[in-house]
Amino acid sequence: MWIEPNERIVNQVQILDESGSIIGTNPDIPDEDLIALYKWMVQARTFDQRALKLQRQGRIGTYAPMIGQEAAQIGSAYALEKRDWIYPSYREVAASLVHGVSMSNFFLYTMGNLQGGSSASVTNVFPVQIIIGAQCLHAVGGAWASKYNSENSVSVAYIGDGGTSQGDFHEALNFAGVYKLPVVFFVQNNQWAISVPRSKQTASDTIAQKAAAYGISGIQVDGNDVLAVYSTMKEALERAREGKPVLIEAVTYRQGPHTTADDPTKYRQNEEVEAWLDKDPLKRMKAFLLDRNLWNEELDQQEFEIANEKVSKAFEKASSSPTSKTSEVFDLVYEQKPKQLIEQQNSIVTEGALK
Repeated sequence: MWIEPNERIVNQVQILDESGSIIGTNPDIPDEDLIALYKWMVQARTFDQRALKLQRQGRIGTYAPMIGQEAAQIGSAYALEKRDWIYPSYREVAASLVHGVSMSNFFLYTMGNLQGGSSASVTNVFPVQIIIGAQCLHAVGGAWASKYNSENSVSVAYIGDGGTSQGDFHEALNFAGVYKLPVVFFVQNNQWAISVPRSKQTASDTIAQKAAAYGISGIQVDGNDVLAVYSTMKEALERAREGKPVLIEAVTYRQGPHTTADDPTKYRQNEEVEAWLDKDPLKRMKAFLLDRNLWNEELDQQEFEIANEKVSKAFEKASSSPTSKTSEVFDLVYEQKPKQLIEQQNSIVTEGALK
């Protein structure tokens, strides 16, 4: 029997509609966690908006905004345990903050300071991966090590819809399926890979259905619904710990530019952006909390003020940190430097080629 293209039906998981009303099963999530999820989203958006302004002022380098994707990142990362690992691309600010990376470290990274990417040993968050899709292979390697050492930790690779066109993504899924590794591939389908739309990335109806080709589980979730993302990720982690890899497609939208070097008005229409703004993840979660009498406008204003103060302090700390020296790059390559690397480092220091 022929397997016809897109004959597989994928039903999207959703708990909150665009107005913040429950349409799915009422999640069994404690009130304090519901509030914490929203607070993290407020913090992430506040950081993102400030970072964009700082880049425009020339105070930090190129930045990849994640505004609009807070629910996807916060919901997924909040479900993790401390022992689990995150393998991020360049847009996972929110997820990394939830898992322990400090805001000052992120600012250091955007300033080109080497210390900005050196917190993996204490946060279980790998350094930012710029090479599209490469983090999927790294996550598989980490998951294999976890399985070999019986650590019971899960590796989570974050990737965008554009990254699923890379060979590394497919190789990683294939490897994970064959060796039954504790790994979750979390795809943030934000509709655009720079100027290339989702429709040009793949002919399949969904990204989630690609899991079937590799013998692993796949699921699609409303990426602007933080409750749906959190609940889906919790189940995915349980499966992964049992050696059942999972591919999650979180359908969301990048409200801002791809990076600060991009102008999205050149390739997408305002009508499209406005339609997605109606699905804004913060607006949706806030409405839900207000309806349950867990939140009010006064608390909301206070939370944004608190978030702004935290960002200000983080930037001040990063700005006052010592700048990196080129010779220090060699200290962050291997745990034990080989002879050739030591020689290169010494030559730079003694010859003064680079300061």
